[in-house]
Amino acid sequence: MTLYDEIASFYDPWSRSVTEDVGFYVDRALASGGPVVELAVGTGRIAVPIAQAGISVIGVDASPEMLAVAREGAKVAGASELLDLRVGDLRAPPVCERVPLVICPFRSLLHMETEAEKLRALRAARSLLEPQGRFVFDVFAPSREDIEETHDRWLEREPGIFERAVWDEESRTLVLSVRSGGSETTFGLHWLSAPEWLRLLDEAELEVEALYGWFDSRPYQDEEDMIFVCRRRP
Repeated sequence: MTLYDEIASFYDPWSRSVTEDVGFYVDRALASGGPVVELAVGTGRIAVPIAQAGISVIGVDASPEMLAVAREGAKVAGASELLDLRVGDLRAPPVCERVPLVICPFRSLLHMETEAEKLRALRAARSLLEPQGRFVFDVFAPSREDIEETHDRWLEREPGIFERAVWDEESRTLVLSVRSGGSETTFGLHWLSAPEWLRLLDEAELEVEALYGWFDSRPYQDEEDMIFVCRRRP
C-alpha cells in the first residue's frame, strides 16, 4: 500500500480549493496538441479536465487507489477514452511513447527526498519527450510566514479533513499529516531553492524557457511558488 492509498477516498475533498493550476495545465496541453504524460496523476484533478478538452493523457501514479478514483472521475466526466492510467513510479514511468508535453503538477517532485532522486525524476521526464518537447512542473519553497502560521498545528483544511505541517528548515523538509475519519497518512516533502532547481535541470539536459511565480504566468520574483517550463535539450 502506498502513502496516498490511505487518503484516496477523501483526496479530492481535501484539495477541492486548489483550482488555480487547472486552467494553466489545460492550456499547455491544448497548445501541445497532445498526447500528454502526467506524472503523479493522482485522482485526475488535472488529467480529467485535459481529457475533457479533447487531449489524450497517459497518467502515471504509484497509488492504485488514487488511480481508481481517477478512473471513476473520467467515466463520470465522459473522458475515459482519452485517459490511459498506469501504475508506476515517476522516476521510471511505464511509458514507451514519446510525447510533446510531460507535466508534473501540484509539487509532486518534492516527494523525491534527495537531489539525486529529483535528478533521476527529471531525466525520466526528459526521456519521454519528443525532440523539442516540453516538461512543465511546479514546486515551492515555504515563506517564513507560512512556517510560523502552520508549524505543528492540526488545522481543518476542509470540513472534517485535518492536516498538520511540521517544518524543518535545516533539512528543508515538510512532514505533512492528513486525516479524516479513521484514515490518516504522513509523508515528506523536500524543497529546494530556484537556483538549485535550475542546476538540476541543466544536469538533466532540460533548458528552462520560463520560470513563473504563479499560474497567471507572472515572472518569478523569489516567491514561494515556482512553475518551470522546460524544453528538451537536443
